[in-house]
Amino acid sequence: MRTRNYISQLLVLAPLVLASCAQYHVRKGEQAMALLSYHKAEAHFNKALEHSPDRAVLLMAAQAEAKQNKVEQAAAHYAAAEQIAPLAGADAFQYGRLLMGLGEHAQAEPFLARAWADQPERREIADQIGSVQGYKSFYIDSARYDVQPLAINGVSTAFSAVPFGNSLLFTAQRQAPATKRDPWTGYSFTGLYAAPLEANGAPMQPEQLKGLVNGPYHEGPAVVASDSTTLYFTRSNYYGRKLLKDDKNVSNLKLFRATRQADGSWGEIGEFAYNNDAYSVGQPALSTDGNTLFFTSDMPGGLGGKDLWYSRNLGTGWGPPVNMGPTVNTSGDEMFPTVVGDALYFSSTGHTNMGGLDIFETHLEGDYWSEPRNMGYPLNSTRDDFGLWMAGDGTHGLISSDRSGIDWTYAFSVHPPVFKVEGTITQAGSDEPVPFAFVTLENLADHIKQQLTADANGHFSFDLAANSSYAVIASKEGMLTRSTTASTVGLGLSTTLRADLHMSPLELDKPIVVPNIYYDYDKWDIRPDAAMELNKLAKVFLDNPDLTFELSSHTDSRGGDLYNLVLSDGRAKSAVDYLVRQGVPPERLIARGYGESVLVNHCSDGVTCTEEEHQANRRTEFKVVQLGTAVSP
Repeated sequence: MRTRNYISQLLVLAPLVLASCAQYHVRKGEQAMALLSYHKAEAHFNKALEHSPDRAVLLMAAQAEAKQNKVEQAAAHYAAAEQIAPLAGADAFQYGRLLMGLGEHAQAEPFLARAWADQPERREIADQIGSVQGYKSFYIDSARYDVQPLAINGVSTAFSAVPFGNSLLFTAQRQAPATKRDPWTGYSFTGLYAAPLEANGAPMQPEQLKGLVNGPYHEGPAVVASDSTTLYFTRSNYYGRKLLKDDKNVSNLKLFRATRQADGSWGEIGEFAYNNDAYSVGQPALSTDGNTLFFTSDMPGGLGGKDLWYSRNLGTGWGPPVNMGPTVNTSGDEMFPTVVGDALYFSSTGHTNMGGLDIFETHLEGDYWSEPRNMGYPLNSTRDDFGLWMAGDGTHGLISSDRSGIDWTYAFSVHPPVFKVEGTITQAGSDEPVPFAFVTLENLADHIKQQLTADANGHFSFDLAANSSYAVIASKEGMLTRSTTASTVGLGLSTTLRADLHMSPLELDKPIVVPNIYYDYDKWDIRPDAAMELNKLAKVFLDNPDLTFELSSHTDSRGGDLYNLVLSDGRAKSAVDYLVRQGVPPERLIARGYGESVLVNHCSDGVTCTEEEHQANRRTEFKVVQLGTAVSP
């Protein structure tokens, strides 16, 4: 009996013990989260989940893993929480972003839409919905870049790399004993390293920068001024070996300057005038002339999250920070600025991106920054991508990314964009192809020509040069020559332009109606809408310099015969004068008014007709009247 009672007591106590154990790990996990010790928090929450699949614990575990960029694990925990009860608000948004990080764009959209319904004021959610709906656009120029991980020995992470003399300067972490680990990641705190470069550009064994730059907590990223003696770098807010924190238990970042000493070490550490214990300032970048300092901060006055700011060199120090404004900054995070020539590159969780942080490019145009352009795949991925550096000639560069699961440096080479023009030649007014037409591509700058014969289906294709304008001309015996233009000026992405051409048979004395040529009542002035059609006609005449054309005007039968003849003759001459002003030689044009003498239907004097039937007679036509130049009008 006593044994049976003992066993019964154990059965009653076991759930209580398990629940108590789970509660212990939840409590410890929450404490670790408060200390930003996400690595430790994750371990405690997962221990708690071994005892009970509690939805709140699933969400906390997902949050801890998301902070460490453990995308797969965090997504799995959000999915498990969704099975218990639908995600909403920030949780739905975070799960949608994680699904984007996994490349599951279609699955991400409903969660982003759910988050937007709960928080319609958040622009970044709308941006991400646009991203998942148009994600294929990120891959349209994927052949332009070749991206490969850089081999750097002796470190666990390596990011924000820039060349520095004959070395590579970057931020890195190593494996570390438990007492010296960053509680966020489980690695060492970040430090600034330099790796000498071999002749082929490969980095050798890295070493920490010498001097006073590296301390017991985080250092980096950094930028070196053009004089190679001034270093601006990011550092944790600490004094001695004591890490200083704000009232939310956050140790903010600060911006510092160091000077290179005669022995190559870095010293004379100075603090940026606008650092503050209450917010972060860091991730510096310098303009080409060194007079503008860009940086990342969550200081008051921003648009939400972390924003990009800049300060001007006043000669006596750096001026007050200026927010870069809503074209660049969003309610998400804008971080890791770098400057290459006149371009500013930065990373953002907002705008239209592939997932995580994406790299964007913007330029200062007058007093405003251009709309940021997503750099696309493969420079960007569905994970965090940041810290772009590019050579001045634009042929190669470096990026940082956690696409492999850790923050790492990747080298990329740039293939010039490929431009083409393709087209199909068809019969005017139909889709019937014009086979084997002769096609000429003329560069309008140097007038160099390329020529080919279209195929049996009227198709043709040419390669184009960058920043060039061309004329595309189709000709064939027995047909009117036609042309159009194509331009790659201002295009940065590989593009195939379309140049479809419609050809008409060349038949002497066969009238061709010019559509949409209208005149005001009782007038022959050229209206703006008629001018648009006459511009097209001028192009036809200029494309066929060996032909003489008659331009004729016709009226309906209403009104006197002489009046209609005078009116139509005035309209024809007015149209010809306009064409001459567009460059058509006057000796190749004949103006003729026919009044009501050449009707196209039965609507002669006295016949009752609809307005549409009368309109058919009020027309402008042209026809080829001579092969060569006219002798007399």
